[in-house]
Amino acid sequence: MTALSTFPMSQADTASADSALLAQIQSDLQTATAMLSALRPGVTIFGSARTAPEAHAFRCAEQLGRGLAEAGVPVLTGGGPGIMEAANRGAAAAVSVGLNIELPYEQAANPHLTHQLHFHQFLTRKLMLTRYSRGFAVFPGGFGTADELLELLVAFHTDRGVRQPLVLIDTAFWGGLIDWFHLELGSRQMIDLHNTDFIQVVDGHEAALKIVLDE
Repeated sequence: MTALSTFPMSQADTASADSALLAQIQSDLQTATAMLSALRPGVTIFGSARTAPEAHAFRCAEQLGRGLAEAGVPVLTGGGPGIMEAANRGAAAAVSVGLNIELPYEQAANPHLTHQLHFHQFLTRKLMLTRYSRGFAVFPGGFGTADELLELLVAFHTDRGVRQPLVLIDTAFWGGLIDWFHLELGSRQMIDLHNTDFIQVVDGHEAALKIVLDE
């Protein structure tokens, strides 16, 4: 029976499903913590799984991954294709980490991983990607990328996470969102604008590298 079933679960079935879910989450976290705690804090790179190898963003992510590897910093991604594969490819000669989650499409693990984990839940994967990171680089992407970015902003805005360097790559793509933060959210006092000052937007891997390495 799935969560989308039209037939409600009994109380006993619900309790059993909840227990199984909690055990699954605990197992994912224990396995991930054991692996990631043995590595240096890395830089997490987010972006679309649909980015093609010939795209400028793909090449930029690969160069960023290579630069981080040369600096001795692990590269963390969601482990899938697109931007994730590009970053992992660039870092493959050093420490290239993929925290994969299996989806009906788009999310087979890429072949450039030196360290690999498989998660059952988005929440556990996102927790591990942020907990063991010293910085974040976000390339253009869809709902998943937007979700990851906004969750970071919520954590930083509410002091529920240590504020780390955050860079958005591609001013043409992200500029409208930053303007919206200021023109709509800020003007209505729905956010404190000084809490967005740390977000930096650039267009190339070299500028992004300096920011996430906090140079």
